[in-house]
Amino acid sequence: MLQPILLSIAGLVLLAIGGELLVRGSVGIARKLNVSNLFTGLVIVGAATSMPEMVASVEAALLGSSELAWGNVVGSNISNTLLILGVSALVMPIVLTGAGKRDAVIALVASLVLWAITAAQVGSVWVGAALLAGIVAYVYWRYFHPRPSELAGADEEEEAVLAIHWAALAFLGGLVLLVGGGNLLVTGAIDIARLFNISETVIGLTIVAIGTSLPELAASVAAALRGKPGLALGNVLGSNIYNILLIGGVTMMVAPVPVPASLLDYQLVLLAASALALLVLLATAKQIGRVVGAALVMIFAVNAAMALSA
Repeated sequence: MLQPILLSIAGLVLLAIGGELLVRGSVGIARKLNVSNLFTGLVIVGAATSMPEMVASVEAALLGSSELAWGNVVGSNISNTLLILGVSALVMPIVLTGAGKRDAVIALVASLVLWAITAAQVGSVWVGAALLAGIVAYVYWRYFHPRPSELAGADEEEEAVLAIHWAALAFLGGLVLLVGGGNLLVTGAIDIARLFNISETVIGLTIVAIGTSLPELAASVAAALRGKPGLALGNVLGSNIYNILLIGGVTMMVAPVPVPASLLDYQLVLLAASALALLVLLATAKQIGRVVGAALVMIFAVNAAMALSA
């Protein structure tokens, strides 16, 4: 009983450390190559912070556990919107300036597309390719059609950047730790599911999803503590889009089978509802305050408890 739990904990630790190293290395390399801050944040950091989810889902798919893989994708997005954004708002209310509405629309559309794919029970390499084409189109659009405020360099802050050789070493080291950690986490999670007779989908929605969202949680809370809670919002939106289009696309390419229909019960409803609620907040509210943040965290906790007790 103890071994799968220890494997999962070790995997989570390696994923957290590997994700941090990968992000730092990616930013260092991008800055040394004179890549723009916008492109660095949107593509380099956005993709890097999604690597724990990517590794865990692909590892699960390769081991024949598509339930765990897709549970992780859906669960990570639910964790991002409810848990991470909620905790960030509790730390520091998130002032809404109108930015992010375009990305919130894309996140909602991506959620509805995943719902449609699941309802149709279609799974093929072509579906995966279409999802990957979606993330390429999104990155292209965001890079060549930025908001004026994004071009103005507002709220930018120069941070210590690693030397190129250290950045490359951090990137490679982070990649190795992510792969190793993902393997340990997935192996331990599958064993736990079998040991306690819990479905792999539920394990993916809860333990694995929360674990692989640790980089986003750390980044968002750190941003809130530094008095820049708006960064937490961008982190959540970007990660949600990457999770469905990039990670979902790669997972479908690796294991071209239908998304588990069990997710249709209420998890995909919660996924789409939370994406819609966030879009409505961005369009109508002036801030995401502590009361709303507490409500988001409470909804997440109730959903996780229901999933584990089902």
